[in-house]
Amino acid sequence: MFKTLLVANRGEIACRVIRTARRLGIRTVAVYSDADAQALHVEQADDAVRIGPAPAPQSYLDQDAIVLAIAASGADAVHPGYGFLSENPDFAQAVSATGATFVGPSADAIRAMGAKIGAKALVAAAGTPVVPGYDGADQDPQALADQAAEIGFPILIKASMGGGGKGMRQVDRAEDFAAALAGAKRESRAAFGDDTVLLERYLTAPKHIEIQILADTFGKTLSLLERDCSVQRRHQKVIEEAPAPTVDPALRSRMSDAAIRAARAVGYVGAGTVEFIAEGGDFYFMEMNTRLQVEHPVTEAILGLDLVEWQLRIAAGERIAFDRDDVAIDGHAVEARLYAENTRGKRFLPSTGTLQRVAFGEARVDTAIRDGTEVTVHYDPMLAKVIAHGATRAQAVARLDAALRATEIAGVEHNIAWLREVLRHPQFAGGTYTTRMAEQHADELTPSDNWSLSAAGLLGYVLGRTGGDPWSRNDAFQINRAHEQTIRVRRSRKTHDISIVAQPDHYEVDTPAGALRFEDVDLEHGQLSARVDGERVRVRLVHVGQDVFAMADGATERLTIVEPDAGGFGRASERGGRVTAPMPGRIVSVAVAAGERVRADAVLVVLEAMKMEHSIRAPADAAVAAVHCAVGDRVDEGVELVSLESD
Repeated sequence: MFKTLLVANRGEIACRVIRTARRLGIRTVAVYSDADAQALHVEQADDAVRIGPAPAPQSYLDQDAIVLAIAASGADAVHPGYGFLSENPDFAQAVSATGATFVGPSADAIRAMGAKIGAKALVAAAGTPVVPGYDGADQDPQALADQAAEIGFPILIKASMGGGGKGMRQVDRAEDFAAALAGAKRESRAAFGDDTVLLERYLTAPKHIEIQILADTFGKTLSLLERDCSVQRRHQKVIEEAPAPTVDPALRSRMSDAAIRAARAVGYVGAGTVEFIAEGGDFYFMEMNTRLQVEHPVTEAILGLDLVEWQLRIAAGERIAFDRDDVAIDGHAVEARLYAENTRGKRFLPSTGTLQRVAFGEARVDTAIRDGTEVTVHYDPMLAKVIAHGATRAQAVARLDAALRATEIAGVEHNIAWLREVLRHPQFAGGTYTTRMAEQHADELTPSDNWSLSAAGLLGYVLGRTGGDPWSRNDAFQINRAHEQTIRVRRSRKTHDISIVAQPDHYEVDTPAGALRFEDVDLEHGQLSARVDGERVRVRLVHVGQDVFAMADGATERLTIVEPDAGGFGRASERGGRVTAPMPGRIVSVAVAAGERVRADAVLVVLEAMKMEHSIRAPADAAVAAVHCAVGDRVDEGVELVSLESD
């Protein structure tokens, strides 16, 4: 076994690899950027090497810097994790050239499966079914448009070198193809250094099913069963489970055989995943991920394996010590990915900030966040993975929901309330959900404004400042009248005046959603307990500066107390036609110029942030008064990008 393992990644996967290596008695070395100098994976490793500034291209994607770290640390093996350089064949070769072992498949296998066009041809020749589409060399936009018309809409544009939803666009109409193609190529070029795309027929009710592969250097290739990864938004997975609820033994056997054929076609070694798109009893090869997947814990949970351990053992030259029949399925497992993103607007825009509170429920949690962690624009916005296991699917789902309900995260917007809506949805409960669930049921899944939680947070803020006695405040109290005060708050970019009335036996909080009655109120150790309109609630409160975070049942509401002299702040942007940046990022496209007229929902600017492109659209029919940004500009959240004059 190896003596020293360098982990060429960050975040929860780095922590995960470090834990397994420590259990095996292997010394670990972390690499870090300036943004991650105080990160958890750096703290957990035996040693750490700085590899550059915060931007990923200058640190975690800098092969030369990591090669120098290998030499400096004396590592005899390198684990790439997932993302960044994990599927880069040149990096695998560079690691091998140092004399260290790359924990993964050969550079040739990565290269063969990394180019989606070539990979489809390879697996098709091996007898694995592929999705109908176009994967030719002619990348002329008009030629691609002609191919798309021949295949028929809806169609999927996919980056040949891509993954994780980057460089991918669904196109439903021919007139939208040119803009979608340009965006896919631009995003692919930025993420992978290659803008080659392929076209695939977009199935209308597909399942995303993947097979976990494990192969050693002695010719043994195993299928470790399937995972259903169909709950997605923006083509990126958010909930995964194993085994797949709609896969019967016959289909499992067919898919496993096809996956093994695909892996053997490139001489695959190590842990990898063959991904299929399935509809009815048919399935088609999509791609092979030549690395560990984010969702690997659900397979570990039902099979009792440590896939990272087997990656290390296989890389060290050991045989796989079991056969497929030796591994029995134990119950069911479900994983939810917690993201720093805003789910209210259905666009899932990433959120940045400092985490003021992090607490999880009872479940396996793979994470690298804690109180004080900074969520920046430089890296993927995933915060954690919560994994629940049960004897049955229903039990596993119930345990996951309970763990999410008990989770408290303050400091950024997050998707926990949305995840809980998915778990409770009848389509998910029946296991019949498809990759289109998020868009088809967007209205049902989008969490509603929780003014009850916001009101509890504001009441807790007031009571906390007054020691629970509003009568002691010097704020225009009038005898023989109920004590009332009005507080201006900013919530979800809008400003509201909220009044709180203290009656002898209760409080009334007047919100935009109506008045709420709080009885039996108790505030102790940062937790407010009360009956709200007769229903008992317990709310965790965190107060930082002018921000108040209220957390309950997995949801978080953030209020910012607005000082009296700043009363007009929130309304100024609503009166004017200011289109602002929803997050920090880089301008990659400006689609309008001053003097043009635009229709509602037209793309004005495209912003790149947290490894994805985000289209900033016109809120209504309008004329463009001025454009305040240019391609290449780096902008902060709230900066005005375009001025509009509405009709």
